Amino acid sequence: MIGGSASASYGPGHWAVPGAHAVAEGVHRVVLPMPQDGLQAVNVYVIAGPDGLALVDAGWRVPGNLALLDAGLRQLGHRVEDVHDVYVTHVHRDHYTLGPALRRAVGASIHLGAAERTGLRLVRELGSNLPTSSLRELGRGGAQVLAASIVELMVAEPWEADDWEDPDSWLEPGPLTIAGRAMEAVAVPGHTKGHLAFHDPAAGLLFTGDHVLPTITPSIGFELGDWDLPLEQYLRSLDLLLARPDALLLPAHGMPGGSVHERVRELITHHQRRFEATLDAFAAPGPDHRSGRLGLEIASRLSWTRRDRAFETLDPFNRMIAVCETMAHLDVLVQRGRVRVTSRDGVENFALA
Repeated sequence: MIGGSASASYGPGHWAVPGAHAVAEGVHRVVLPMPQDGLQAVNVYVIAGPDGLALVDAGWRVPGNLALLDAGLRQLGHRVEDVHDVYVTHVHRDHYTLGPALRRAVGASIHLGAAERTGLRLVRELGSNLPTSSLRELGRGGAQVLAASIVELMVAEPWEADDWEDPDSWLEPGPLTIAGRAMEAVAVPGHTKGHLAFHDPAAGLLFTGDHVLPTITPSIGFELGDWDLPLEQYLRSLDLLLARPDALLLPAHGMPGGSVHERVRELITHHQRRFEATLDAFAAPGPDHRSGRLGLEIASRLSWTRRDRAFETLDPFNRMIAVCETMAHLDVLVQRGRVRVTSRDGVENFALA
């Protein structure tokens, strides 16, 4: 979670400067804005190979973004009509929803991880942008008032069914060819169940989507469907990347570059420290912690973002993310026997084991 505005003016060298930027031989990124979102922008990677032009991630379908993608491609001597395939790392709107628009415009094929099938179906069935699974976690954490404010905030957001059409193919982990370049789709669940990273071993590149970001930690389990220890899955996925050859980090948000392994180790250390801070929060001043604490109470005792902001200074959306992340850490601590939990009327109470 970071502050910022997609409409801000960025100085030279900032990762979110619009346009097309060279990354590696045959790889560029086109930066597309994300309005009213602290992430600022998304990197759409343009891959040129012997079979033509393909994208990794499509971007968010908001007014003007298809034209901005075309403008970026024209900087490279191409245009949107040249794109024949879009490989999407995961089903969040800032990665997926411009894909169907691109398919309608130029006939490009969309490819998405097979484990995202349920999430995509549930988005269509819901017919809105309400993060119902996150709202459930807020209720479990005793944050019903915050949940009500999120509903009020998001219920009026525009939602278009054709943003969420099925892809042309469902990808399984394993070898694949992108623009004629031999790559591998790597399953890295945690941020979502079906998140894929795309590894180009010959070029030493890893397109990490939101799984590994250079300066922030991704939200965990931010998707529709069951809550099945997403943080545990995320940590296992980080370990999986350490078992693979190192590569250049190509994230969906932030400046590309640096070692995937180095950043993965930093993320693992961050979560180790977060577990300890979560345990310490039980003993912070306040009611007797032996009687238990709500997830909301634990979240409010922790600092947030790289700037160590207090919980109450966050906007409602980021308070939601904070409570959900706290619940994810508490769930793993319960699984590891460090914390015990009791439940009453759907609200869970946590205490040190």
